[in-house]
Amino acid sequence: FMSDAFFSSATDVGLFRDNNEDAIVCNGQLNLFLVADGMGGHEAGEVASAIAGDVVTKAIATGENLGEAIQQSHRAILHAAEMGQGHKGMGSTIVALLSKGNSYQIAWVGDSRAYLWHNQPDGKTLQQLTVDHSYVQMLYQHGAITAAEMARHPEKNIITQCLGSTDLARVDVDEVSGQWRKNDWILLCSDGLTDAVNDQMLCDVLSLHDTPQAAVD
Repeated sequence: FMSDAFFSSATDVGLFRDNNEDAIVCNGQLNLFLVADGMGGHEAGEVASAIAGDVVTKAIATGENLGEAIQQSHRAILHAAEMGQGHKGMGSTIVALLSKGNSYQIAWVGDSRAYLWHNQPDGKTLQQLTVDHSYVQMLYQHGAITAAEMARHPEKNIITQCLGSTDLARVDVDEVSGQWRKNDWILLCSDGLTDAVNDQMLCDVLSLHDTPQAAVD
């Protein structure tokens, strides 16, 4: 995504599964962009992620702040499961970007991520803006494992909270904000990308392309 609202998106089922549980929102009118990664099995994970995208979009359209919009999606997923839509126990991660003028806000739950691609004459850098709500992140923060060990830990896909968690009345929505600078991009993605493509590979791809569409492709 670029500061002048020039954006691109894609999602793909990949080579190992027969259904796609991700949902994407790219709403140029609201300047709202999000990725939700559903979980809970076939016909459940995709229900949860779709609810997350729909509820957050509607809440932002009515003037709600981003953090509360995400809380509303958590409650909506719980309610849907109780009503027999999808399955009990379904859930979703979310990472969302709301842009206003020269500023942006990012909020997330789970291990879907936002990266800042800083492409300036003084150099190019990739900065992870979000901090995963995951078991390995917790181990790392407590000094139990190193950063290198995080990538190959056997339980790296275990998250510590998600939208739809039945044991949480409210989720802990983390937020960061920043200022757009010319030529800066923000990349939102699920772990479907970051499990397969490391930070160096992301840098290589982003360095090769001048438009979001080309980089996404």
